[in-house]
Amino acid sequence: MKAAVTGGAGFIGSRLVEQLLKEHEVKIIDNLSSGLEENMPEEAEFIQHDIKEKGLESELEDVDVVFHFAANPKVNTFPGDREKDFDENLVGTKNVLEACEHADVDDVVFASSSVVYGEEAEIPTPENANMDPISMYGATKCGDEHMCEVYQQIFDIDMTIVRLANIVGGRNQKGVIYDFIHKLEDNPEKLTILGNGRQRKSYLHVEDTVNGILKAWESDKTTFNIGSEDSIDVDGIADIVADELGLEPEYKYTGGEKGWDGDVPEMRLSIEKLRSEGWKPERNSAESVRKTVQELLET
Repeated sequence: MKAAVTGGAGFIGSRLVEQLLKEHEVKIIDNLSSGLEENMPEEAEFIQHDIKEKGLESELEDVDVVFHFAANPKVNTFPGDREKDFDENLVGTKNVLEACEHADVDDVVFASSSVVYGEEAEIPTPENANMDPISMYGATKCGDEHMCEVYQQIFDIDMTIVRLANIVGGRNQKGVIYDFIHKLEDNPEKLTILGNGRQRKSYLHVEDTVNGILKAWESDKTTFNIGSEDSIDVDGIADIVADELGLEPEYKYTGGEKGWDGDVPEMRLSIEKLRSEGWKPERNSAESVRKTVQELLET
């Protein structure tokens, strides 16, 4: 079988490529705007293509399954990112689905996000909860999911949607763990934390994530949450980072319940649906955070 991974040079996509290569041929499709060449295994075929542009059909003619993981990598919403959210998430996904339809690819795995649920969802949040996003990123991911459902119905595509929690690991050059490490390396005495430090979310290491994605793909069901079974607050993340650096900094808070406009203060997904398929994470949130800190400090 031959798989194509859009965003295959990125943080999650590259780890997915490595796992797929154990059993399949893999084609990476990436524009390298945020992905890195050093993330790509030599065994994989690389096609440099921007999914915001059409013309992907010819590259998918020999492909059996497409894992669509290319997207704007910045989840938090700032004015300058709204166009990227729209173009890279909505326009990009439409182009990928159109290319799959024209190339007769009838198996697609789409990477969605926990942010589609918004901030009013029950905790833990099941897959049948209402989608009520509070950010442009979340809104575009909701739109992507609806497009996937339309293409599934009209063109008989075998669609798998995975809604990912906060995914962490050593190749992730963004996010709260990465930011805390660099802040403390710049100033070991003080750490500025966005919000009040009590925002609490699920964190899952990318190794567990990839195993969950592949288990979801193997299932005959469509939509799955992928996350850890617990959560950790921002102060707890700061404590782990400080501990791994051997520091005892003073914490300073910017205030408010949210870290930024569009931030969801609490998130923990119900993963019972994927557990019933035989998957469970090996690490909890704190263990995932600590492993990530150690990996980042090794690079």
